[in-house]
Amino acid sequence: MPETNAIEVVVHGHTAVLTMNNPPANTWTVTSLNLLRDTIYKLNRDKNIYALVITGQGEKFFSAGADLKLFAGGDKAIALSMAQAFGEAFETLSQFRGVSIAAINGYAMGGGLEVALACDIRIAEAHADLALPEAKVGLLPCAGGTQNLTWLVGEGWAKRMILCGERVTASQALEIGLVEQVVASGQGLQSAKQMAAEVAHQSPSSVAACKALIQNCRHSPLDHGLIKERELFLKLFDTEDQTEGVNAFLEKRPPEWKNR
Repeated sequence: MPETNAIEVVVHGHTAVLTMNNPPANTWTVTSLNLLRDTIYKLNRDKNIYALVITGQGEKFFSAGADLKLFAGGDKAIALSMAQAFGEAFETLSQFRGVSIAAINGYAMGGGLEVALACDIRIAEAHADLALPEAKVGLLPCAGGTQNLTWLVGEGWAKRMILCGERVTASQALEIGLVEQVVASGQGLQSAKQMAAEVAHQSPSSVAACKALIQNCRHSPLDHGLIKERELFLKLFDTEDQTEGVNAFLEKRPPEWKNR
């Protein structure tokens, strides 16, 4: 399969659905990671896109991460190119201005779990298994896994999964806060699309500002976040969406967002 098809994009209304398409396990390559990065750049420029959903082709794998054959020779140049590509792709995904939802439709291993960790919300199908098993093969999660997993589930569970190699089921992932919802097998994509459609009821300008503030909590103190809230609140008054939202409510009609 040509690697240019490794990320398939289909738009439904204001939602872009991205499908990782590298069978049999939807593994990542430098080409597919760069394609994901460039796709997010393109979606960020499209004012009509408010949310994205990312899922895996097939019923067994969301993504198994990197193909370990790439690292069998111990070539540091290959390792560096993959680490840079992973970082650029998943950090760009994390900074997507809209809402990103991972529909985890099977095994999410290593870089496959890390792409889900880079999303805002994770929905797992009941049969999904999730793990960061890199230490089992002499590696470590280099695409945000050590940082994002710890932020979501706390140090204890992050150490169980990364240091002890513990794999979690979908129900366990829900219990520890790794995913926000578990649905029946085969229902992940539809559930994610339904959630993404709800984003269209929100002002896209407000969503982008709120997302930035929420993610600011990861690296800035509370007093900085409180100041930033007021700054971005006032900045919304420079947008058409702010005026449209308030007047639509007062006039008892649905708002017509412009994302500007």
